[in-house]
Amino acid sequence: MQRHIVVLGAGYAGANAAARLAKRLHPADTRITLVNADAEFVERVRLHQLATGQDLPPRTLTDVFAGTGVRVRIARVTGIDADSRTVQVVDADGPDEITYDTLVYALGSSASGVTEHAYDIAGKGSALRLRNRLAELTAGDAVLVVGGGLTGIEAVTEIAEARPDLAVSLVARGGLGDWLGEKARQHLRTAFDRLGITVLAHTDVETVEPGRVVTAGGRSIPARVTVWTAGFAVHPLAAATTLEVSGTGQIVVDDTMRSVSHPDVYAVGDAALAHGVHGIPLRMSCASGVPSAHHAADAIAARLTGRPIPPNRIGYNAQCMSLGRRDGILQWVTPDDRPKPSAITGRSAARAKELICRAAAWSMSHPTSMLPARRRRISPASTPTQVPV
Repeated sequence: MQRHIVVLGAGYAGANAAARLAKRLHPADTRITLVNADAEFVERVRLHQLATGQDLPPRTLTDVFAGTGVRVRIARVTGIDADSRTVQVVDADGPDEITYDTLVYALGSSASGVTEHAYDIAGKGSALRLRNRLAELTAGDAVLVVGGGLTGIEAVTEIAEARPDLAVSLVARGGLGDWLGEKARQHLRTAFDRLGITVLAHTDVETVEPGRVVTAGGRSIPARVTVWTAGFAVHPLAAATTLEVSGTGQIVVDDTMRSVSHPDVYAVGDAALAHGVHGIPLRMSCASGVPSAHHAADAIAARLTGRPIPPNRIGYNAQCMSLGRRDGILQWVTPDDRPKPSAITGRSAARAKELICRAAAWSMSHPTSMLPARRRRISPASTPTQVPV
């Protein structure tokens, strides 16, 4: 009897989980179904480039996973019954239900706090809407990016470089890059000055209105376009189930990315409230999502095949950010994500960031090329009716 493993979401985390499972488990014993609402893989770490007029190569999921043994199902997930092990979906043929033995939940996150008068770059559709709006602007128009994290910095520098005729500003709740080491902070300030970006640090935005934002202090800041990058929220689906979730709606998982309430469910990427090496909480990022997907897949395969579960070694090495196409910062960090004094800046950092982005996309687009295939048979003791995994 084949065991059915269903992976929900084909972002960096979900796609990598499905690919790694296909490399670890024998197809005679398992069926792997990857469910995603979009027919293409979206290179989320490049959406600030898409928003400024650059084109990204299409990667159709059915082409990517052809010949891997992973079945791609283009459908929108509408519900999960974690007690009966079923997933409700809607596809081109209408509503349907998928039964699973093991579920990998990787539905990711979207921009949080976005109002009707702001744009975001958390998804392909929203990035394209911003792209169209920026194309309508004329010289001197004001663009305001709200949020001083990695996404906000990459977005504002990309816009300023692509459209030097615009008046581009960044609003940050804290200081500019205040989580970075001194060398990286200094380079960031220099890059902002070079690009002509105005920084409003230690400022909270209260409301976004047509043509302006209003700060918590009552200041009105003109903006023909407001781009909201101040945080992400997970898909609300998990919170509507019997799965144990955190206050943020993330699925609470153990050291192997397995749900603490439902042992047949694993959560990876932004959807999981997870910890890495030394018990550090993992932040929402590609740098966390891919390793968590690999670890979950390895844990699932180990449990199913009766092998030792590998230890959780998820940690950080660096934080990378692009500052337009020809500049960047690579901040070296400790495994628990604290900045080290050393950093690479300028063109070298831009090239490093580009290589990292290309490697992430290549590994997802060539799932059969990663890792030697070790498709092991499932242990008889791990049949769905005996040991739920």
